[in-house]
Amino acid sequence: MGGAVSAGEDNDELIDNLKEAHYIRSEMVEQAFRAIDRADYYLEEFRDNAYKDLAWRHGNIHLSAPCIYSEVMEALDLQPGLSFLNLGSGTGYLSTMVGLILGPFGVNHGVELHADVIEYAYQRLDFFIKTSDSFDKFEFCEPSFVVGNCLEITPESRQYDRVYCGAGVQREHEDYMKNLLKVGGILVLPLEEKLTKITRTGYNTWETKKIIAVSFAPLVLPKNRDNGKSKVVPLPAMFEVRTLQDLARIAIRHTLKKTVGQERGRGGGGGRGGIGGPSKNGPRFKRRRVHRRRMDSVLLANKHMFLNRMLPGPMDDNNNCDGAEEERADEGGLGGAAEDEEEEEEEEERESGELRSEPAVNILRERILSLPLPEPLKMYLLYYREK
Repeated sequence: MGGAVSAGEDNDELIDNLKEAHYIRSEMVEQAFRAIDRADYYLEEFRDNAYKDLAWRHGNIHLSAPCIYSEVMEALDLQPGLSFLNLGSGTGYLSTMVGLILGPFGVNHGVELHADVIEYAYQRLDFFIKTSDSFDKFEFCEPSFVVGNCLEITPESRQYDRVYCGAGVQREHEDYMKNLLKVGGILVLPLEEKLTKITRTGYNTWETKKIIAVSFAPLVLPKNRDNGKSKVVPLPAMFEVRTLQDLARIAIRHTLKKTVGQERGRGGGGGRGGIGGPSKNGPRFKRRRVHRRRMDSVLLANKHMFLNRMLPGPMDDNNNCDGAEEERADEGGLGGAAEDEEEEEEEEERESGELRSEPAVNILRERILSLPLPEPLKMYLLYYREK
């Protein structure tokens, strides 16, 4: 499923294409997509396909097409502080984008059938937290994943504000999915080959909206154990009691971000990089503009020289061809064309140098490192990030 938009050269161009095709329609969703490079969730040997609007599967690892994730993110109508359950959480790509919107006081849970995929998801999550500057531009709700079949969750255990299922659902499991939802909550799922948004408007009332036609692999049905009972999937705690140290870190980082934002506002929003939602003009480098060389004039000059050499002209008194001066003139013209090309190439290099923006500076990190605090405490405030 996919192929609705053109491939991009990088993550930003892919998002540009999704916006142009109206798959991404809100600024909050756009910022989340730009903050996380889709290629980081691909195996290294498949990264060249990351910016195509296509689904990807390798063994148990799977990513839906970007246009599908765009529609899902828009339909979920995410807000800070909400609780989210991802059924079939896979690589964690969607859960991580959701966590950028939920903020530090949201709930972000995922259930995945395959243990090796959860291991891969935690590796990708750790890579994002430790290496991506986008982590410092958002207040993040870190996802938690558990192994199990999403059809073996005890429905009465808890309910969520937002639920997404990443596998095809048939009618017999629709009510099971609905029971995972709070009143006022939103469920997005592929229901009988249609991506569907279901809003719980009351205890027994629902609103249903079909979004687009999709094709998903169906839910895997639970297997009964030897005693005839299925295994119940234990979900993570809905609200864990935060330590005072953790709450202090959240408050300090929030205050510093707010201060930096105010300073940048007074300064007219200039400077490199910064805090807040990621700008597409931040660390991104603009692509080099390529000028077409004037090859037609060069080819014509070469052709003229060739003809002059093959067809002898009238001889003068000094046994020189009358065309010799013309040939030299042509050679001079060709040399001038070559010089023009060299000047054009130099101009291109100058322009490409001017077009390249400088890498973004992580101002929050610099501000924390400048605080008069012990180094271990600074690293704690930085979540022990490597850069």
